[in-house]
Amino acid sequence: MQESNKYDKIYIMIADGQALTDNADKPEKVRDNIIEVALDYLSVGIDPNKVVIFIQSMIPELTELTFYYSNLVTVSRLMRNPTIKSEIKMRGFEESVPAGFLNYPISQAADITAFKANIVPVGEDQLPVVEVSREIVRSFNRIYSEVLVEPQAVLPENEACLRLPGIDGNAKMSKSLGNGIYLSDTTEEVNKKVMSMYTDPKHLKVEDPGQVEGNTVFTYLDAFCEIEHFEKFLPEYKNLEELKAHYIRGGLGDVKIKRFLFSILEDILTPIRAKRKEYEQNIPYVYEMLEEGSKKAREVAMVTMAEVKKAMKINYFDDNELIQKHVDLYKGE
Repeated sequence: MQESNKYDKIYIMIADGQALTDNADKPEKVRDNIIEVALDYLSVGIDPNKVVIFIQSMIPELTELTFYYSNLVTVSRLMRNPTIKSEIKMRGFEESVPAGFLNYPISQAADITAFKANIVPVGEDQLPVVEVSREIVRSFNRIYSEVLVEPQAVLPENEACLRLPGIDGNAKMSKSLGNGIYLSDTTEEVNKKVMSMYTDPKHLKVEDPGQVEGNTVFTYLDAFCEIEHFEKFLPEYKNLEELKAHYIRGGLGDVKIKRFLFSILEDILTPIRAKRKEYEQNIPYVYEMLEEGSKKAREVAMVTMAEVKKAMKINYFDDNELIQKHVDLYKGE
């Protein structure tokens, strides 16, 4: 999207406020991860000269918008959200859900609408959350005036990337669950994680027929494998379909496909690691970039906030007609 020249502006947010909804008692964890996320973004090629990278908590207008939007959606609607329901269960919040966590779809609506974003790239699990944003926009525009832009979710074209599972085969890959392969992982860490990945529990011997559906290694191959990877690392196969066919009929061991996946991931991660190390040597620049991006983002959010307040008729000191109306009213007395 960054290189497509199809978009006037692209904003990328580091969601530290959202992170605090389930880490309120671990502020240092959130604080330290700001730079880690920024380094990840830069290392994969996100260019701060082409996009605006900013920190959520540095834009107070987002919190204010969240407060106003909270009047446009019910608690029962938030509780029905399947993404929220699964996240509550996953984090053990069934007995006591933090209000901030329950409200995170409202906060996300503020994050999106503050910049009048019309396109929001998401994973499949975030579709219900974006739908809440769309509902809030429609409600606001109907009640007040046509100020906000209704966003459209954009899913990955590769079906395997709609919701990439964790290396344990459960849920999605997530730092909070500790089941992910991270951009900053060393070669040794990636190798260890790949070799421990969940496959087909019934595929006990090399000669046994195997199943590729629900097999995490093959899901990752679907997501990351390209034709050239066979030429480089597994030339006895022409493509992934041929590899899958061999595994299904039997005679192909898990270790071999895991080694193939490891080679692919290393091929992808090696240049990312190199770029990351460059930025790690210039941390002051990264902070300057984040500060500058946050300033640019806030300028835009402030404009939207002013429009929202005007539409809601809570722009008291900017409304000369309102002031004059009351001047005239009390003159008449």
